[in-house]
Amino acid sequence: MNPSYIQSLFAERIGGQQYGKTTVLYKFEKIKREKAAAQTANPKTKLIDMGVGEPDEMAFPQVVHTLQQAAAKPEYRSYADNGGPAFKAAAAAYMKTVFDADLDPHTEILHSIGSKAALTLLPACFINPGDTALMTTPGYPIFGTHSRYYGGEVYPLPLTETNGFLPDLNAIPNATLQRAKVLVLNYPNNPTGACATPEFFKEVVAFAKAHQLVVIHDAAYASLVYEGQQPLSILQIPGGKDVAVELHSLSKSYNMTGWRIGFVAGNALIVRAYGDVKDNSDSGQFLSIQQAAITALKNPWMTQQMARKYSRRFDGLVAALHNCGFQATIPKAGFFLYTRVPRAVTLPNKETEIFKNAAAFSQWLLLNALISTVPWDEAGPYVRFSATFVVPTLEAEQAIIQEIENRLSRYTFQF
Repeated sequence: MNPSYIQSLFAERIGGQQYGKTTVLYKFEKIKREKAAAQTANPKTKLIDMGVGEPDEMAFPQVVHTLQQAAAKPEYRSYADNGGPAFKAAAAAYMKTVFDADLDPHTEILHSIGSKAALTLLPACFINPGDTALMTTPGYPIFGTHSRYYGGEVYPLPLTETNGFLPDLNAIPNATLQRAKVLVLNYPNNPTGACATPEFFKEVVAFAKAHQLVVIHDAAYASLVYEGQQPLSILQIPGGKDVAVELHSLSKSYNMTGWRIGFVAGNALIVRAYGDVKDNSDSGQFLSIQQAAITALKNPWMTQQMARKYSRRFDGLVAALHNCGFQATIPKAGFFLYTRVPRAVTLPNKETEIFKNAAAFSQWLLLNALISTVPWDEAGPYVRFSATFVVPTLEAEQAIIQEIENRLSRYTFQF
């Protein structure tokens, strides 16, 4: 049978005539399939999933109750377009309360259907063929994916342990800077857990002005901080609003991943451009969800309560990994633990297995210990453990961490 003519019509940005023929799997789809296969092969051992990238609990009851009430009101049934004024006012108040950042809710804030949606729209505001986006790696790829869709390029900025997992802006070649329009950052960082500092953000603002760059700061974990760390926004920094917009999300900070609600805040002209593209892309998030989000934003204590749970879990997990030879460090924010992988392992039969990269170690860990992690090899071999594993009680949480130590202690790891 001859292939359909449709095969010849696909855009080059998604593979052109080869679309659908590749056997390459999306990273997280590959992990999902490997988890299923490992559990099938070991039905008597429960798989411990430490790769989950979303909160493990429901949204707070107050937030759910607000949604239930608002969904029954006829005034919230219509198109939201670029958002309700009440949500924008609540977002501005939240930014002042949590970050001491002053924002005009009328011109400097617009809602998003989650940060991912905003990251798909913002490249349309800036990227022409041949333009360059500067992006940290490892990291969330969506802005880069859509930049390439528009004919742009992505220049990776490696996040290394020696530099505190902050990008070395001075290492960017001048030729690249001449083509660059956008610098994309994410702090607290996924997956490294590193936090920016006021000094770093001051450097970013000065750098952006010197090289005429727009800064897109993905701040999805900004309020989820530990160890006395204070929430930090680039919009707090003098001159920050001159160059930057910041993406805030209720997904990770309020257990609201599936609700798809957040906001873009900062430079009024960039916010306006985002709004124009958004107006031609969607009809806004359900106003009842925006009302529920208002309830969340008025109660930052919810995020603080979540942070205490994750901090407790990290204390236990890091201690367990230390007992097994890992040099893990408790992160200061977010819910991911990013740690360098061993170069080899000695098995109980005294045989040694060498890991060529993080992907190899992560797969070994899954097959031999039934512990699922997410590997990263973009800036050295690391794996990411998540503190969002699902357990019903504190006792079960402690038991999971102890079981991780028990399974890993059967082996001797070399670093």
